[in-house]
Amino acid sequence: MDFNRVRLDIEGTTGILVLNHPEVMNAVSDEMLEGLMDAMDAVEDPANGLRCLIMTGEGRGFCSGANLQGRGDNKGGAPDAGSRLETAYHPFLRRLRNLEMPFLTAVNGPAAGVGMSFALMGDLVLCAKSAYFLQAFRRIGLVPDGGSTWLLPRLVGNARAKELSLLAEKLPAEKALDWGLVNRVYEDGDLLGEAKKLAGELAEGPTVSLSMIRELYWESTDNTYEEQLNLERQKQRVAGRTDDFKEGVKAFLEKRPAKFQGK
Repeated sequence: MDFNRVRLDIEGTTGILVLNHPEVMNAVSDEMLEGLMDAMDAVEDPANGLRCLIMTGEGRGFCSGANLQGRGDNKGGAPDAGSRLETAYHPFLRRLRNLEMPFLTAVNGPAAGVGMSFALMGDLVLCAKSAYFLQAFRRIGLVPDGGSTWLLPRLVGNARAKELSLLAEKLPAEKALDWGLVNRVYEDGDLLGEAKKLAGELAEGPTVSLSMIRELYWESTDNTYEEQLNLERQKQRVAGRTDDFKEGVKAFLEKRPAKFQGK
């Protein structure tokens, strides 16, 4: 499926969301954001039967950040960059946050600026060896956005988060792995194939419980211990009523692989 600067490839129950403007290293424009929102409608449409989503970039880059072409002319007053975040970027980020299926990012090249924020939204962040991350905002006189000031301290700690943002130095994939920022690093030619394998495994899993696992971890960072215990109880009540739980227990007792249906 082709959308504005975006493509959605469907392989069985896995969707591959491709940022598709390789001429500018998949820099994010308003057109691309519109395409991403349209693509998410297709991802969430039950008729397409998707149970896992991968995001990657076309060509040699994942995403080079916001597309700045045409934004250097400030005639007519100062632009409101914050307003553009709320109207264009945040709705897409919230849809990723609330997605009811596992979400993987396959970082096939540079992930800079808001592209780094997109990459770090993955439940599993998978990288090519040649990939790198860059908090590029200070290079153009802006502050980090796309939720990166919330994500980074929780992933790598406050000291490293500030170092990345203040110095704007490239963070290679293998160093990002050492820091605990990403999950796995592969040879460049193996990345997408390995991402598809993991996505296929997740898509065959109990996707109702997997989506609730996503929610539990998103909520855990701001919950107290007691709040998290209560939330676990609520989600476990729902999971325990699914057909997948019944199938999982039956398969365990019968010593065979479970056949989950996602319901």
